[in-house]
Amino acid sequence: MSSRVRRFVLSAHLAVSVGWIGAVVAYLVLGVSAATSSDAQTVRGAWIAMELTGWFAIVPLALASLLTGLVVALGTKWGLFRHYWVVFSLTLTVFAVVVLLLHMPTVSMFADMAREADAAGLDELGGDLGHPSIGLVVLLVIHVLNMYKPQGMTRYGRRWQEKHQPASSRTS
Repeated sequence: MSSRVRRFVLSAHLAVSVGWIGAVVAYLVLGVSAATSSDAQTVRGAWIAMELTGWFAIVPLALASLLTGLVVALGTKWGLFRHYWVVFSLTLTVFAVVVLLLHMPTVSMFADMAREADAAGLDELGGDLGHPSIGLVVLLVIHVLNMYKPQGMTRYGRRWQEKHQPASSRTS
């Protein structure tokens, strides 16, 4: 991958990954509003906004982050399976995306309930705080891994390095 393409893909990856974190924070704020408000319209509006934020911001950003992360890993010296931090980051990202995709139909169900419920029924909805809170922590862990890149190569990475490293730079 050329330097120009690599920088473009890395910039895209950073933009969608930070956007994913920001969208989750916005979703969490809406969840807190739904959980703490006694106003029926606020609860109804928060659930509708959580559904829209989830499907039209969080899901696309999560999928774009996963895709661009794969491209960055495959197109740079880090590789996909050479370093433990990349493997952990990929695993956590896939886990977060799968949980998100499995959780969003539930959000849509609660948003539909909020659209149709009377004021008394809205009191029982509460907010969605658990998934976005844990999700935010997972995303921040991924962010820290990607920023600090802890040392440690996988066995595959060590074999790859030995195979691709010039003989003159190998140590005995």
